[in-house]
Amino acid sequence: MNYLLLALAIVSELIGTSLLKYTDGFTKMYPTVATLLAYVVSFYCLSIVVKALPVNVVYAIWSGVGIVLVTLISVFVFHNSINYPTILGTGLIVIGVILVNMFGSGH
Repeated sequence: MNYLLLALAIVSELIGTSLLKYTDGFTKMYPTVATLLAYVVSFYCLSIVVKALPVNVVYAIWSGVGIVLVTLISVFVFHNSINYPTILGTGLIVIGVILVNMFGSGH
């Protein structure tokens, strides 16, 4: 159940981040409300998951998967260009988050 809530937190965060482009600086009401609602759902789900799982594990999964998926969304939905340094940088961020959370001090 916790990993299902974590998946919901990731999907909600991806929706909120993707909708930011449509808020036009929070001047358009419906995209702004949808963005804020998505972030509320995401953080609510995270708040439940961290009661049962270590924060470092939850955050490593949430941020790592989020970074990769937001990059893919930006390429395939918003048609942003991507190059090898971007791919390498994204990979290094994911590796860094995993390493920090695996070998860093506990929370």
